[in-house]
Amino acid sequence: MAKPALGRGLGALLGESPIAQPSVPATVSTTVPGAAAAADPRERVQRVALDRIRPCPFQPRKDFSPEALRELADSIKAQGIVQPLIVRERDGRLELIAGERRWRAAQLLGLAEVPVILREADDRAVLELALIENLQRENLNPIEEAQGYAQLIEQFQLKQEEAAAKVGKSRAVVANALRLLKLPPAIQTSIRAGRLSVGHAKVILGLAGEKHQQLAAERVLSEGLNVRQTEALVARLQAREAGADAKPGPITPQNRDAHVASLENQLRERLGTKVHLRYAHGRGALEVAFFSDAELERILQVLGVSPD
Repeated sequence: MAKPALGRGLGALLGESPIAQPSVPATVSTTVPGAAAAADPRERVQRVALDRIRPCPFQPRKDFSPEALRELADSIKAQGIVQPLIVRERDGRLELIAGERRWRAAQLLGLAEVPVILREADDRAVLELALIENLQRENLNPIEEAQGYAQLIEQFQLKQEEAAAKVGKSRAVVANALRLLKLPPAIQTSIRAGRLSVGHAKVILGLAGEKHQQLAAERVLSEGLNVRQTEALVARLQAREAGADAKPGPITPQNRDAHVASLENQLRERLGTKVHLRYAHGRGALEVAFFSDAELERILQVLGVSPD
């Protein structure tokens, strides 16, 4: 299946359609030898002072591994910066569009100048490109990815479907990522650090209230529970929430029917919200949570039900 097209504005940034070459700031030095002969003037590589470049406020990636940066710095020291940084002019300075890892590595090396390509781009195009670049390279942790989607949606008043199309993802992927931001900050920190997986997080989201979610996360971390064991733990906590008699006992997948738990997880991912499936001897109930009229409308659309 073909991937969705890149968002509006990205084609120009990535060289798919011509745009006017902006004027070069006075701080820019001579072009790299041979670059002037390039067929596309937008690809003219220039060398600029490193201290004239600042990071982009729309960069979704916040965590940069010191070890990985050191390795990149060693590579740059041996071979130079092979791929120029992409920048735009902002308030008399140059702002990164793409290439923050290279910029940080160049700082480690104390380089005076770096190669850049100057582009024109509005804020939306820059945020879309930053998300796409990081998602395609799998550079973002799950929380950074979710925050990137949220920023794209909130800053430019987009629907989840529109944001998903911008970055070449399905609406379900975006919806499930955004649900992670509903977790308490301490749990988000554990996900960001890789101590809790997205699978753990999706199960913990089945609990109502930060207190129970935090309790479940602490048990998962202290006892080293896998996702299936976490499902059993969450089922017991949900029973307590409902006022059922949940006697203490070993946490095993047998505490809850594995098929029911699997169905519940599939429904949760498909609908992008909290789902609770109760089943016993051919009878039960399915509870689908929503937290606003807009979310209810979205769930109805997923189910193919018209609210009219």
